[in-house]
Amino acid sequence: MQRIIEFDVRIWLPGEAEAVQAGHVFFENNRTMFLYNRRYLKKETAISIYSKDLMMGGDEIEMGDGRIFVPSLRDALPDLWGRRAIAAGYRHCGFDPYRGDDIDEYVVAMQMGPDRIGALDIRLPSAKMLIKKDRRPPLKDLMALADLIEANKEVEDADLWDLIPHCAMIGGARPKALYTNAAGAKLIAKFTAARDTYPVVQGEYVAMRLAALAGLDVAPVDIEMLAGRPVLLVERFDRVARRGGGWTRRAMVSALTWAQEAELSAHHISYPQLAGIIAGSFEEAPAALEEIFTRLVFSILVGNTDDHARNHAAFWDGHSHRLTPAYDIAPQRRTSREAGQAMLLADGSRAAQLRNVAAIAPVFGVDEPQFDRIVDRLVGTIKDFWVDVCDEARLSRKEREAFAGQQFFNSYAFDDFGPVPSLS
Repeated sequence: MQRIIEFDVRIWLPGEAEAVQAGHVFFENNRTMFLYNRRYLKKETAISIYSKDLMMGGDEIEMGDGRIFVPSLRDALPDLWGRRAIAAGYRHCGFDPYRGDDIDEYVVAMQMGPDRIGALDIRLPSAKMLIKKDRRPPLKDLMALADLIEANKEVEDADLWDLIPHCAMIGGARPKALYTNAAGAKLIAKFTAARDTYPVVQGEYVAMRLAALAGLDVAPVDIEMLAGRPVLLVERFDRVARRGGGWTRRAMVSALTWAQEAELSAHHISYPQLAGIIAGSFEEAPAALEEIFTRLVFSILVGNTDDHARNHAAFWDGHSHRLTPAYDIAPQRRTSREAGQAMLLADGSRAAQLRNVAAIAPVFGVDEPQFDRIVDRLVGTIKDFWVDVCDEARLSRKEREAFAGQQFFNSYAFDDFGPVPSLS
C-alpha cells in the first residue's frame, strides 16, 4: 500500500521564535506511523517530541492501529470544548448534526489553528495559517462565540465564524477561548455557562488566588466583568515573550502522557504513581514532589475534585521535566457531603479527606510534622485572605456563604483528622 503523509508535525525549539518541521505522521496498512525529519535530526538543537513515545531517531515509530496519536501528540489536541468548537464550524458548513464526540483525532488536528497549547503544531502539509498573527479579537466577540457554541447554535455571523479556531485550540469541558489583550499578553479567557448553578468562574478565581497567596506556584489570574458577567483571565505559561519582540513556546506534556496512559484508562492513575515518575525523571524532584503534594492538599481544602491527569503538566526540554504552574484549581459542584478526587490516593481510595492524603505523604517525601505544617499554612492563608479575595471576585455575601463549608473547608475533608475551620 502506498504511504500517505497525513500531517506535518512542527515544533518550537527552546528559545526559538519560529517552528521547524520535526517529522510527519502517515497512514499505511491501517497503521498510524511517525517519522522524524532527516534535516531535523541533524540539528544540534533538536529534541525529541517526547522520549517515552516518540524517541528521536531515524526509524519509523508505530503509533497504533487506526487513526490515533500517541499521548505526546494527543496533548496538542483539545478534548471536549475544542471539539465542540470544531463541530460548530462543521455545522456552519452544512454538516448538521455534527457532535464534538463524533470527531476523530485526524479531523481535530486538521481543523485546529496554530496557537494551540504547548510547542507543537500539527497540520496538513503546506497548510496556511488559520489565524492571522496580528488579529486580536475583542473579548466580547469571543464570549459571544462561546455562548453560541455552548448552546449548539448556528454561528451565522461571518466575523464570529472566523474566530472558531480561538475556541478550537483549547480543551476542557467549559466555554473558553484564547485571548490576547490590549497589552499583548496571551491569556485563556474562561466564560460563564448557561447551565451554571453557582458562580463557577468566580470560584475558580478565588481558589487560584488563594493558592498563590499560600505560596503555591500557580498561573496568574485576573477577573473582568463583561456585560455583567465575570470572565476569568488566566495567563498562559506556555508562551514567553522574546527580547526584541515575538514569542517563543514551551513544550509541555500532561501527567497522562508522563504515565503513557490513554484517555479511557486515565482513571487508573494514582498520585503515588505520579510521585514515582517525578522522583525518577524531574528536575529538582524533591521540590516538585512537595509542590504537587501541597497542590493535592489545597485541592481537598477548596473542593477541587477535577484534579485528573490532564490537569497536571510539566515542561519538557528534551531531557527532563519541570512542573508547570498549577492551573484549573476549581471548586466543583457538590451535592452531598462526600466527594472523591479524580485520581487515586491511598489503597485504591479517592476519598477527598486529609487523612487519606496523610497516608500517601511518605511517598512524596513528606513526614508527619511537615504535613501538619502544610495543612496549617494552607488553612491559615484561606482564612486570612478569604474576605479580601471574595471581594476581588465580586462574590455576594450569599455566594461566599454558599461556598464556605460546602466546597471550601467541607467537614468531610476533616473527618478523623481535626476540627473543621470556619470562614465566618
